[in-house]
This record gives sequence, structure tokens and C-alpha cells, in this order.
Amino acid sequence: MKKRKPSRRIILKADWEIQKLHAANQIVAEVLLMLRENLQQGITTYDLDRLAEEFIVAKSAVPAFKGYRGFPATACISINDEVVHGIPSPKRVINAGDLVSIDVGAVFDGYYGDAALSTVADGVNNPEAETLIKTTRDALYKGIEKVKKGRRLGDLCYAIQHHVESAGFEVVKQFVGHGIGRSLHEPPEVPNYGRPGTGPVLKKGMVIAIEPMVSAGSADVRVLSDGWTAVTADGSLSAHYEHSVALTEGGPLVLSELKQDS
Repeated sequence: MKKRKPSRRIILKADWEIQKLHAANQIVAEVLLMLRENLQQGITTYDLDRLAEEFIVAKSAVPAFKGYRGFPATACISINDEVVHGIPSPKRVINAGDLVSIDVGAVFDGYYGDAALSTVADGVNNPEAETLIKTTRDALYKGIEKVKKGRRLGDLCYAIQHHVESAGFEVVKQFVGHGIGRSLHEPPEVPNYGRPGTGPVLKKGMVIAIEPMVSAGSADVRVLSDGWTAVTADGSLSAHYEHSVALTEGGPLVLSELKQDS
């Protein structure tokens, strides 16, 4: 008997499922806001991770990343040249002016939330980091604008790439966004580059995590000996933003966005 391959079918969500996904993503959004408020010089990434886990558990949710494929923590916290998947450690101290990217996931009532942001620690003036962060966030919203019925996935992927490259930066191509629902990662993959008019047609009920990862220098990355932390190959700064987005009858609904998001 042949082993069945995992289904690559895009799972469209009912309205009630989108409500559950919204609840899970609101918890993630609240965690990110709390962590950003606690990000200060001298705090360790381990301290931030502990705060994240305590917050998620207090909301009757479960950390989505902890234990996923062996990842040992609740949050991915990546600093400066670290692109994604930085492992929190009591030895890793945040310094004023660091570019810090935080990626958090949570499971609530059987559905997943996933979002990320980048910021400069202690609000220290760091023009290069601030420009990179703004470009990355703006690129995310350029992609979200293309989440409309009848468009194709390549339209939003190209919008992200075009905005980033027009600003003189590079999108990291080794990592991509993804569908999300009752699993953390579902079809389709959502690259941060592509060609308009290509890829799956966007349909009502699709829910995707869009997450541009942007480098101030080379788009090439390497993974450190811990097997997780991805850094830019040339040591340049990197930023990461992510929202989980549902395509509804009225257009894109940003599930992981709070009114306080800025």
C-alpha cells in the first residue's frame, strides 16, 4: 500500500472558522504589543520569552511554536542580522538601538494565530534600522492590499518584492509565508517575490500569513549551528513583519491587527 502524500489543497475557511482564527490572532497581537512595551536595554530574550508564554497561557491558549519541530521556545526573537527563528537565551541581552524582530504564535480553541513585528530597542535613533523596518511593514501592507477575490497569489507576492526593491533593499527568498488554520502551516506557500498574474486564484475563505523578511544588504542567509537561527550572509540588518489575513466578502481582514498597532 502506497503512503499517501500530504494534501496540498488550499483549505477555505467558513465564516465561523475565521472568527476563531481572529480570536487566536488577537491573542498574538496582544502578546506582541506587550513585548514591544517591555523591550528595553538590559532585558534578555529569555525574559521576553517567559513573558510571552505566561501571557498566552493566561489567555487559555497554548504557545504554537514551543516544541514545533523541536523549537525550544514560545517566541522567535531575532536581533540585528538575525532574519528569523532566533532562540531566546538568558545570555542574549538586548542593547539600546538593537533592531529586534519578534515572531509569536498561539493556538486558541483549535485554531492558530501567527504574527511578527520589528522595532528598535529603547527607541534609540537608528536611521538605517528605522528605514528598513518601515519599508518591511509598508511592503506587508502593499501585499495585503492585493488580497482580493479573483486576484492571484503572485500579485501580492510581486507587490511586496517591488516595494522592497524600489527602496534599495532585498527580500529574503529562503523563507516564505503560508496558509494558516487548524495547522500552523497550510497551503499555499506565500513567497515575498513573484510575478503578477501567476499562482492560485485568491478566493473567499482563504487565510494566509504574509511575512516579508527584508535585508539591508544581501538576500542570502545562513543558518547557525543551533539549527534554527537564520542570519544574513553578509551581516547586514534584517527586519520581519507578519500578519495573518483572511479574504472575506468585504476584502482582506487583518486578523492579527489591533487598533493600537502602529
